This record gives sequence, C-alpha cells and structure tokens, in this order.
Amino acid sequence: MVSAAYSYLGSSTLDESLTLQTSGGPAAHPRFFTGFLTDPGAAATGLLAVAEVARTRYFRPVSPASLDPVVTAGSDRLRFESFSGCCGVYARMDVLPAGLDGEIVAHGTTNVDVNVPLQRALTRVGRADPLHVAVGPDDLTVTTFDGPLVERKVPLPSRWLRGFAEAQVLTARFDPRAEIGAAEARVLLNRLPASDRSILWAVPAGRSLRLTSRPAPGAVCLPGAGRLAALKPFLRYASALRVYGPSVAAGSGPVASTWELSMPTLRLSLTLSPEPYRGFSGEGAVLESLAADETSDDADLISALLSWDPAIDVDALALAAGIEARRVRDALAQLGVAGRVGYDVAEAGYFHRTLPYSAAAVERMNPRLAAARALAETGAVAYTGDLAMVRSGDISYQVRHAAGAYSCTCPWWAKHRGERGPCKHALAFRMVRTEFAVESAA
Repeated sequence: MVSAAYSYLGSSTLDESLTLQTSGGPAAHPRFFTGFLTDPGAAATGLLAVAEVARTRYFRPVSPASLDPVVTAGSDRLRFESFSGCCGVYARMDVLPAGLDGEIVAHGTTNVDVNVPLQRALTRVGRADPLHVAVGPDDLTVTTFDGPLVERKVPLPSRWLRGFAEAQVLTARFDPRAEIGAAEARVLLNRLPASDRSILWAVPAGRSLRLTSRPAPGAVCLPGAGRLAALKPFLRYASALRVYGPSVAAGSGPVASTWELSMPTLRLSLTLSPEPYRGFSGEGAVLESLAADETSDDADLISALLSWDPAIDVDALALAAGIEARRVRDALAQLGVAGRVGYDVAEAGYFHRTLPYSAAAVERMNPRLAAARALAETGAVAYTGDLAMVRSGDISYQVRHAAGAYSCTCPWWAKHRGERGPCKHALAFRMVRTEFAVESAA
C-alpha cells in the first residue's frame, strides 16, 4: 500500500462563500502554477495591456484607481482578466498550454495589483528573456532579470463581478465574424482615432475590414474605436486578428463585440460594451436567466458537476444533470454572477473560475431582479394570457408578451426598448406566469 501525507496552511471556511484551503505539500507557500512562460516578450506585453485596461476610464477619464487583474489557473492554462475603471471594456489574456513551461498543480483564482515596479520590469522583458511566474491563492510572483516581484492579493471591486456575469452572458451569443492577418490588423488598428467615441461597424472586405457608419448583415459593431488602443503594443507578436459579435441586420442598434489578437501560445482580447458610456455591470443580460425559480436549484446541481476541464460542455452537463441545455445555460448564468464561470469566444465554451463571491449575493447585485421579485410576491401582477397590468407604487403599467419577448409601457422600456435587459415589471410578469405554469403542471 502506498500512502501520501498532505499539509495545509489553514482550515477551509464557510461564511458567505466557501473558501477551500489548497494543499501545498511541505511547501511554505502553495502555488497553483510555477514555471516559465515560453513567449516572455508577448506575455509581458499582454499582461501590461490587461493592467492598462484596469487603470483606464474610457468614459469621463479620471486618475487611475485600479490595476488589479484576476489570475486563474485552469487545468492547462493561465488566464489574466480585468475590467476598465468605467467597466465598459473587458480584457483577457489567455496563456495557452504551449505558452507554459511548468505544471499547474492546483486550480484557483486570485486578484492582485500590478504596481509600478512590476510594470517597469515587464516593459524590459524581451522576446528571449526569461519570465518566471508563480501563482498562488494570495499572491502573484513574477521574476525577470530585475529579480522577483511579489504582488499581493487585493479586494475585488463588486462592480467587476457584475461585469464578469454580464460579459459572460453577452459573449455566449457571439459567433466568429471575421479574421484578418497581422499586417492587415496593424494597418486597421493604427488607423483608428485614439479618442473616437462614435459607433462604427466593421464589414469583411477582401483580406481586411472596411469601417462604415451603418450596420449591415455580417457586420461587427465597433463602439468607441479608441477603446482598442490597448491591443496595439501586442501587434508585433500577433499572427491574426479575430472579431466576434452577435448577428445584426440593417437598422440594428449598437451591440457588444470582441476583438482578439492571437498567436500559437497566447490570446489577448478586448470585449467592448455596446456604447462607450455603458458599463457591462448595468447591461441586464443576466436577468431573464436568473428570474426563473428553478435556476437556483439548477445552479446548485450544475455546480456539483463542474470540473476544471479547459472548457465546460453544456450538452454533457445537460445529459449528466437530466435537464435541458437551456436550463444549463441559465444555471451557468447564475454561476457567472457568483463568479464561478466565464465564456471563451475563441473556443465557444464556458470555463471555470472561482471569485470570492457567493450566489446568495445575486439579488443584492441586481436591484431590478430584487424589485421584480418584490412585485411578484406582493400580488402587484394581474394578468390574462399574454397581457398583464403591473402596479408599481401609484402607477400601473401594461406588460405584453409576444413572440417570446416582453414589452412594457414604463419609462425604462420606452428609453431602452429591451437593449439593456427587461424592466422590473416584465420580470415580475415572467416570474408570475412561470410559477402559475409550474403549479398547473403539478
């Protein structure tokens, strides 16, 4: 018989969230990953880009307040993620298996500062210089020719968590729209005005992309072209630019999009909110997925089935859980709000991460959802078929359900027309209708 002994630095805890202590064997400081990055110059440039996004407010710029990338060690890769100070740009660098010379011995997530000394050290890393990285639950250690630099874990802004959830739901609706070579990407990105906040559309044209002011089928929205500036330093390493977005038609309003520079070992992407003044944290894309009563139970079930595979297979989870794929996606949306999953447009699949929040915080972070639940529970919804009157304060609003979508006579709906998620009255109607359907089926 072979036996093994494991040493833990502390006890696991359960308060608002579950914190599992990692096993580090006899080491004083357990690590998720320790090793070299095989494309050091590109990795250093990509990490600086992720930190640059975190310190930038693209709408109403002010002094930088945060340089706190989130670092996740998955089963075969590292991911570095951040949001801009205005929460309108989501940046991610994926270090792929070919980019790692080391072993991922545990899975986990931490969020750290990238302070000035580390920024300066990263700017001096060349293509052939060694770049050693150690990622643990409480710190990130980067070693260059300048020596080791340790960045400690810092609190994660709660607005980022909402941003992670919204970006995950929005990007899950994206498809690849265009791919151009590095030379064409360099010309395109260098032509973009640095301070442009207009809404442009990119249309495939031969080997490049043509920018227009009007949407058309097959086009990709480019809202605020100046927000792509963080990609430019990475151009010298990239082999291609890929662009992702939802399906649009002539007359479509602005939508989010993802712009990704790639090479065999790394991917650096920026996802832009639909308009420069809009942050992902207020988009409301997760609300319909969270409104169903069954979603919370489904999320618990899917959470128990999740593994740290490079990608989460929705169909396999649906089969294992015995529920529809739609319910799995809704459950993943709730887990995304709790910081448990993200979405990778390049691989068209979800991935696992663990942020320091619990699903119990969902309604606190989504006031529209909490307000809708209060309306539903206090009998404010009276409906017949697909038409409802929802009383909110001293005013009643008419909500209509047609062709799978809801509309409302409230000012919120008149202003946004569903582009920023459903209003609280439509959500309340949906909750009541769903509850009635479940009770009738029983």
